Amino acid sequence: MSGNYFTNPIEFLITTLFSLYILAVMLRFLLGMVRADFYNPVSQFLVRITSPVLVPLRKVIPSIGKFDISAILLMIVLQSVALTLVFLLRGGGVPVSAVIILSLAKLVSLAINVFFFAIIIQVILSWVNPGTHNPVTSLVYSLTTPILRPIQQLIPPISGIDLSPLFASIGLQVLRMLVMPLLG
Repeated sequence: MSGNYFTNPIEFLITTLFSLYILAVMLRFLLGMVRADFYNPVSQFLVRITSPVLVPLRKVIPSIGKFDISAILLMIVLQSVALTLVFLLRGGGVPVSAVIILSLAKLVSLAINVFFFAIIIQVILSWVNPGTHNPVTSLVYSLTTPILRPIQQLIPPISGIDLSPLFASIGLQVLRMLVMPLLG
């Protein structure tokens, strides 16, 4: 049996588990920034699974306004640890500066993806189940409103069709194209 036999499943587990937890921290961070409903069951789930790590960090690293610096630091550290473990598993060296830059790039990409998919989910929900309230729908609208509202003010609905999700999606992809090359 070669070394790759166990390397790929272990790499998959490391990447998946770290990515899921980083996503939870990212969602908690973003929902806090948009002042989403804290008592929403999904918000409570995110708070419960991220608090064991974030609460002690917040005692040392204070927030600056809406920015939860401890959550940002936690995401960078978790992403860096995940990348380092993957590099070590592959038998490669671990250049610290490259790991940090790649971690920042992955986190920026994740944030853009969260907004992009939230917009897509909102559009689909508006077609499939308009006007229905559930905890996820409420958080999706809370997350997308800061992005869609300015576009809606510039481009009002045409014949009852809101084009703001289309323009927001295009804008997010352009943002990705502009920011990601800067991060290497």
